[in-house]
Amino acid sequence: MSRAGLLLALMLAAGTASAQPADEAARRELAPTGALRAAINFGNAVLAQRGPGGQPGGVSVALATALARRLGVPLAIVPFEQAGLVSDALASGVWDICFLARDPVRGQQIAFTAPYVLIEGGYAVAAGSPFTTVDSVDTPGAAVAVVKGSAYDLHLSRALRHASLVRYGSNDEAAASVLSGAHPVLAGVKQPLAVLVQDHPELRLLPGRFMSIEQAIGAPRDRGEAGALFLQAFVAEAKASGLVARALADSNQPNAQVAP
Repeated sequence: MSRAGLLLALMLAAGTASAQPADEAARRELAPTGALRAAINFGNAVLAQRGPGGQPGGVSVALATALARRLGVPLAIVPFEQAGLVSDALASGVWDICFLARDPVRGQQIAFTAPYVLIEGGYAVAAGSPFTTVDSVDTPGAAVAVVKGSAYDLHLSRALRHASLVRYGSNDEAAASVLSGAHPVLAGVKQPLAVLVQDHPELRLLPGRFMSIEQAIGAPRDRGEAGALFLQAFVAEAKASGLVARALADSNQPNAQVAP
């Protein structure tokens, strides 16, 4: 059977019954230690949150839980505070799957599924800033604060022609640099930026977006084809069944869009 035919068969099988078990090859590739070790980026509040007592929640956690159940293995959450740290940890082998934005750089070592959620990258600027649109930011001398290794850092490093990037280790550090006046522009996911602007009226959110961020499930490319095909089928079913939409609603993320 061809790769496309095998993927279609897996998708059809996954769609016929929510309890459809994984085959042994997929289980072995995705959970080689006997547990599914899922890297969860708690730095992106749209996708993952910590509730009372530190209880993990959000759409990424919901998908990881459902996937572990499908594989018939326990779930082990491997927490991270930013996306770049997830990518950096790949070589250490501490996680089996990750929930990251698709990007050509990451894709060299990580096999990604189709996206399950679409979010937007935007800019926050000082209330009196001369910048009025996302395109107007790309001017000589403009310094854009970003979180190192984030999807928007990777994208803007390719897209910006005149403005420069200043990289920080966390969202809080990047935001503080703009609030202090050190840099004129803060790049980030639009939902957290909107909350920041609401809390700090000295900032405003520029209309529009500079990128659509495609959030997907990834696995190390060297794990094999069976696991990657199983993940593709799982994501397709999770979107079609409403699992992704319910998880977004349950975690109060109405502005995130289920990927088509």
